[in-house]
Amino acid sequence: MPDSGTSRRVRVRRGDPADSGASGLPEGAPPGPPGSGRSRRRLRDRRGFRIAAAVFVLILAWFSWSMGHALTSPGGGTISERAAEWARDHDLGPVVTFGEWVSYKSPKVGGKPSFSLAGQGAAAPKQAGSRAPGRRGPAAPASPAPPQPGFAVPAPLTSPAGKPLPGEGRWRSLYVVNNVPAIYATFLRPDSVHTSFVAGIVSMNPHLLRFELRPGAEDPGPGSYGGAGPVLAPGARHGLAATFNGGFKIASSGGGFYLNGTHRGGPLRKGVASMVYYRDGGFKIGTWDENGLVMSPDVAGVRQNLLPIVLGGKVPPTVDQNVETNWGATLGGGYYVWRSGIGMTADGRIIFVYGPAMSVRTLASLLARAGAVTAMELDINPDWTNFMYYQPGKHPFNPKPVSLLPDQVQPPARYFSPANRDFTAVFAR
Repeated sequence: MPDSGTSRRVRVRRGDPADSGASGLPEGAPPGPPGSGRSRRRLRDRRGFRIAAAVFVLILAWFSWSMGHALTSPGGGTISERAAEWARDHDLGPVVTFGEWVSYKSPKVGGKPSFSLAGQGAAAPKQAGSRAPGRRGPAAPASPAPPQPGFAVPAPLTSPAGKPLPGEGRWRSLYVVNNVPAIYATFLRPDSVHTSFVAGIVSMNPHLLRFELRPGAEDPGPGSYGGAGPVLAPGARHGLAATFNGGFKIASSGGGFYLNGTHRGGPLRKGVASMVYYRDGGFKIGTWDENGLVMSPDVAGVRQNLLPIVLGGKVPPTVDQNVETNWGATLGGGYYVWRSGIGMTADGRIIFVYGPAMSVRTLASLLARAGAVTAMELDINPDWTNFMYYQPGKHPFNPKPVSLLPDQVQPPARYFSPANRDFTAVFAR
């Protein structure tokens, strides 16, 4: 029998290195670096590691909440535009710009448009007297309408691209009020290089129409705007004639936003291009604090954006200076992108222009070509530029929306759900 005095039992804890067969690795596995298991355990026990892990979890939770809110909050828009807006709002604009630069493709040179310019998205002019008095809505195909008091039918526009295509530069009536065309539209190729692209040009009669500024759910955001909201609800669509986009994000517009007593983006700035909305539905465009464009009890809203791009009927040389800095961070830093702008003629007609493959000068030149003596750029890039007109048909309280340009990104019914950016709604008087 073994001597009980010399017999010893050795207790070895599981995984204790003192156990030659319990190195913490499966039997037969090659040993790891000395103390590796112990180092991992010690790392988890370190206070700094625990703090870093907690901070990471908090950042991840905040990001998930913040981005989730941006993607699901009222205001509509595509996932990409919502994500880009979130990034720009959180000082990640350079990251967005880099991504746009990587994905940007220069506009195609040459070629022909993908749709007809002889009436796509617009009905032919209406002959006055063929509709019952007081009837409002889009005109039916007919011969050109006679001149209306104070506003003759706009003269055809020559094409910057050279020889015009069928229908190019010819005005067609989109909407009539009391048998008189209130909104005309036409199409032009923007220049002689990008001939497969088409800009939409609109001429609106402010004597037959009234203009309303609407806030966006995200920009300018919630506030007391005297009942004006970011959506054209079913009960607010009677007489709806047109809608179009606003300007840059207010923080980037170089000016302010005012609606029914509420200011956003700071005070209105002198010398900034402005759309001015009056309580009687009137509408003017010009430079704030000049030529009578000042605050008064009659002013319902003011939307400022950058500097004028047409002055006295001419395009100033400033449109070619510091394009990305002065006129917006374009996709990929390219000058030729989707742009929109608005102006006013000497006799008070309102001109709206938008479309792809345009530089600031191209946009300004088209506004001047259509008769604008003063004009301003609105928003840019495909997600933010749009113009819709509305066909009441047999449902005047719920008219059918139609995009002027069939290739615009935003769907025709964009403003029938909450919009994240401000916009303009146009109604028949």
